[in-house]
Amino acid sequence: MATTFLKKAAKTPESETDNARTVVTEMLATIERGGETAVRDYALSLDKWAGDIVMSPEAIAERTRDIPQAIKDDIAFAAGQVRRFAEAQRASVTDFAIEISPGLTLGQKLVPVNTAGCYVPTGRYAHIASAYMSVATAKASGVKTVVACSAPYRGEGIHPHVLHAMQVAGADIILCLGGVQAIAAMTFGLFTGRKADIIVGPGNKYVAEAKRMLFGKVGIDVFAGPSEVAVIADETADPLIVATDLVGQAEHGHESPAWLITSSRHIADEVARLIPELIRTLPPTARDAAGAAWRDYGEIVLCDTREEMVRLSDDYACEHLEVHCADLAWWHENLTNYGSLFLGEETNVAFGDKVSGPNHILPTKFAARYSAGLSAHKFLKPLTWQKMTREACRTAAPVSARISRLEGMEAHARTSDVRMAKYAPGANVDLGAPVEV
Repeated sequence: MATTFLKKAAKTPESETDNARTVVTEMLATIERGGETAVRDYALSLDKWAGDIVMSPEAIAERTRDIPQAIKDDIAFAAGQVRRFAEAQRASVTDFAIEISPGLTLGQKLVPVNTAGCYVPTGRYAHIASAYMSVATAKASGVKTVVACSAPYRGEGIHPHVLHAMQVAGADIILCLGGVQAIAAMTFGLFTGRKADIIVGPGNKYVAEAKRMLFGKVGIDVFAGPSEVAVIADETADPLIVATDLVGQAEHGHESPAWLITSSRHIADEVARLIPELIRTLPPTARDAAGAAWRDYGEIVLCDTREEMVRLSDDYACEHLEVHCADLAWWHENLTNYGSLFLGEETNVAFGDKVSGPNHILPTKFAARYSAGLSAHKFLKPLTWQKMTREACRTAAPVSARISRLEGMEAHARTSDVRMAKYAPGANVDLGAPVEV
């Protein structure tokens, strides 16, 4: 089997991280020292925002007043799709109890986190869908308090459509705040008095780095980077659709990888010819982003067999993976590493990004090898519990005592001894010999 790179990326997802790490380290240190004052300073200097950080119901109503009903209907439909899928995810895992041996009952109780922070980016584009992807999923999981953050759009407050989507999805508190300062504010509970237990949502490299650096003080959804797309295509694929889908994700930003893995030289050559043409027809902002992304991060890889295509795709562990091939069931069965899978040309990433239902907040930078995307499960803690009768204790305690003493942990062993003395006085039971360590 052979793999041939007809176009190789000039850069990798790690190429642009060093500067972000330096900037974010300084910003987080400043915010930890200065609190809300430091956050307001960053909001003013970076986003030209001097207004209220916490949005009141009156301010929300005023900002969203002129949204046409047709737009509200579209947002309601899409948010409903996401909410229903998240509710089904929540229902797929349940509390349970099992009497694992006589008198010993073990169980699991699924408890949602108390406070979730949902970051919604608004920079090059107004990411309406990210609002309901994060907020609706958190609320469907039973989270009591959802704090949603988004940057002022062009210095005039949160984009009205994003703000409306936050509200429809069920956000409890909305902050007009973006970037690193938003991630820090939710982590430290600034402006709300409620520290986030988990922070979710996509963002630029500075937001991603802030989440990475604060992980531990707060939970996060995934270690995220620039959006990625890969298309696996055989000779049955439509090269125009393949090229269009690659460009469709490359417009996310200058550092967004787009990869084609194919067994057809014809498909490879046609896609390579079409992509520059498609990019040239885009509006200026998208043209600039997609052009740089394809130039620096785009790849076209030619493989001999579908098994080699699967191996390569699993190595890339791409965020969004489209399959434009015959025998879709085989690909579904054999592919293992991806953030979300889109089977067949009818099912593209943009549908998943905006309206299908599964979440679009997904792992990047190879993290799909070990992590899934945002789901109802991310907001739930599967807490274990146990309860034991005295009869069951008389069975477990001697074993626990002996193992504890084998480990040299005498104080552990004595927690068994004292119970045996109380529940089985005079019993001739081997509790192990103390070990000096």
